[in-house]
Amino acid sequence: MRTLRPGSTGDLVAGLIFVVLGVAFAVGALGYELGDLLDMGPGYLPLALGLLLALLGVACVVKAYVAPDAPDAPDAPAPAADAADQPDPRPLAGLEWRPIVAISGAIVFFALTVDGLGVLPATFGAVLLAALAREGVSWRRTLVIAVGLTALCWVVFVLALQLRLPLFGDWLGG
Repeated sequence: MRTLRPGSTGDLVAGLIFVVLGVAFAVGALGYELGDLLDMGPGYLPLALGLLLALLGVACVVKAYVAPDAPDAPDAPAPAADAADQPDPRPLAGLEWRPIVAISGAIVFFALTVDGLGVLPATFGAVLLAALAREGVSWRRTLVIAVGLTALCWVVFVLALQLRLPLFGDWLGG
């Protein structure tokens, strides 16, 4: 069995996330009519994209194990064998957890609150949570971005695409 190549933890985690999301979308698409290639049903495209995403994830996982390390530049001096330059033997040690938790939390927050709060407050809250992924972000800038993305979602999904999404949900008396 091959071992994980040094510095490829990100490839492995990203690949696993892609596989899980792709399979989830593909399984969810099976609940809709698929149709065929010439007469596609509402589940056809989500199934195809879910399978494509899962396949991309498998490729990322395989790359984490089999891709060769990047060659050193021919003119570059050999680096000194310093303990700080050595990869950490723990597979998930170099992973930045803050962005993963913040972005995942924002997605889960939106999914759990879009019906109760409505699309506008859920979008606004999800953007605020996603801003926690990076340290040192200005809250004034974050609020401007949250207002802008919320307005953009309203324009695209409610006005342009005419989706029947509640702007404010039952929890807010909408």
